[in-house]
Amino acid sequence: MLAAMLTVLPSTDRAERLRNAEASRDVSRPMRKLFPRWAVRLAPLLLVALTACTKTFIPNTDVEDNNVNRKVITFCEQYRHAVEEKNIGQLLKLASPAYHKRGFASDDDVDYASLKEFLTTTFQSTDGIRYEIRYRKITFTESEHVYVDYTYAASYKIPGVKKEEWRHAVADNRLDLVPEGETYKIIAGM
Repeated sequence: MLAAMLTVLPSTDRAERLRNAEASRDVSRPMRKLFPRWAVRLAPLLLVALTACTKTFIPNTDVEDNNVNRKVITFCEQYRHAVEEKNIGQLLKLASPAYHKRGFASDDDVDYASLKEFLTTTFQSTDGIRYEIRYRKITFTESEHVYVDYTYAASYKIPGVKKEEWRHAVADNRLDLVPEGETYKIIAGM
């Protein structure tokens, strides 16, 4: 009987040592208690899958980043800079000779000739122009028009009765572009 106990004792000690070793491994690996092994192994794969499905956007826009959209944004930035610099010649070069913007009343309609007149008179008298654009969406139509939806914030000084007055505007707008060679022309929306 004593011999039987001696053979059982070492195995009991051995089992206890195994339990202690297992417990010490659990203490040294606190993450194991929080996450099962399969979750820890699966996490990097999930991270890769999630980043592969996300779209990248052109910085400071809501427009998906690709070569065609970058080309459109670059063109629109030429327009924005020309407005800030009051570069009437550049603005007229960016506008299509077929430019036409419909107003609320028929006398509010603007064609290329009236756009040129506005730019050389009223627009010319503004000063200190700040024109910021947040591009929201670019749409390519079957009729080869490109719609650029954006929100702008404009600040500018105009001559007033007593002195120059600051004006501010924030609104949504759409530029209607048509392809012209390797670039575009603005057909409406200026």
